[in-house]
Amino acid sequence: MKNIKDENTDLLMDAVLTLKTKEECYNFFEDLCTIAELKSMSQRMEVAKMLREKSIYTDIAQKTGASTATISRVNKCLNYGSDGYTLVLDRLSEEK
Repeated sequence: MKNIKDENTDLLMDAVLTLKTKEECYNFFEDLCTIAELKSMSQRMEVAKMLREKSIYTDIAQKTGASTATISRVNKCLNYGSDGYTLVLDRLSEEK
């Protein structure tokens, strides 16, 4: 996998870490991303959540509109990735 860490990506991560409210996040990401990019990222988060809940691919595809390729990619990240989804989903579940 290509290393994504560089000066530009550091700037982006630092910028995200300055955000304090959901409204600030909406404003920043609406400026940064296209609607399609935001929808795609939010779809992948929902797919990850459903995979963690042990939903099956057909149910996930039907509910989210994600392709089986996207679901497989998210599943691969959940199982063999950098644990980014796991970290965030664990923290979100702790907040409830």
